[in-house]
Amino acid sequence: MANKPIGKLDHIGVAVKSLAEARKFFEDVLGARFLYEHENREAGFKLIELDLNGVTFELLEPLGDNSFVRAFLEKRGEGLHHLTFDVPNSKEKIAELKEQGVRVVDEREFAPDSYEAFISPRTSHGVLIQIGSGYPTLARSAEWFKK
Repeated sequence: MANKPIGKLDHIGVAVKSLAEARKFFEDVLGARFLYEHENREAGFKLIELDLNGVTFELLEPLGDNSFVRAFLEKRGEGLHHLTFDVPNSKEKIAELKEQGVRVVDEREFAPDSYEAFISPRTSHGVLIQIGSGYPTLARSAEWFKK
């Protein structure tokens, strides 16, 4: 018997050198629609969210020399950074994954209904997978659109 899907795809994270350049391509060539932007100086990145026919793309640009995005770009170049899945019971699901031997990193609780963690790319065949619930993890959280 197959397992149920872990959750619904919330967004696709893409590491880029320049948000301005990447945004031109996603909007002018692919027809994406701008949703919002956000800057997180502490974590060292700036992002924009774009909608492309119901699929959300999160473009990430590094801020500062210690940015995880800068390190990613130096090691791997521009491209797919992560997939984020909306998992309503994320805290429980993450505990289950760890019991199954899945390598989970960077767990964070933002609020009782907002929890996230990442499945290590070493476990998931080279793809960093973010699973979580609520704001600020999910790009489609209503709180992003109130700002």
